[in-house]
Amino acid sequence: MTALPIAAFLFFVPASVPQQTLAPPPPPAFEYSDGYRVRAKIHRIGSFAMLPLAATEFYLGQSIYTTPTDGKKGAHVAVGATIGGVFAVNTVTGVWNLVESRHDPNGRTKRWIHALLMMTADAGFVATFAAAPDDDSSFSNNRSKHRTLALTSLAVGTVGYLVMLLGK
Repeated sequence: MTALPIAAFLFFVPASVPQQTLAPPPPPAFEYSDGYRVRAKIHRIGSFAMLPLAATEFYLGQSIYTTPTDGKKGAHVAVGATIGGVFAVNTVTGVWNLVESRHDPNGRTKRWIHALLMMTADAGFVATFAAAPDDDSSFSNNRSKHRTLALTSLAVGTVGYLVMLLGK
């Protein structure tokens, strides 16, 4: 009597059972320190602060380019120094976090593209500062070079900013 149910079972079972494909395992979880999170928060705040600073600096620079005055030049220098300070803080916090995240495979390419673009913008801002005219006699000679370096550095920094902002 047991042969009949087994034969019936074999009759309804297909000869070949399709193989199941397993999903790849998720990437390993990576633990970040509390310091990483604090630095990331400082870095984000500095990044958001750059937006109004860059717009103000562009406005002041354009205004000086067309009608220079001592007041505008002083404000331009002050805002430029603030941008330099924010970039310095963001460079330190960003590089520190980049070092801590070096073993995390998640988002590695995006982090490195961002880091290289921002360090290029850092170098451009240093060159912009170095090309700044010292006095009124050299202002007309160096202002075009200074402006080109500043706008190029802002553009590279903006692309680096957007890589992280839109890359999530």
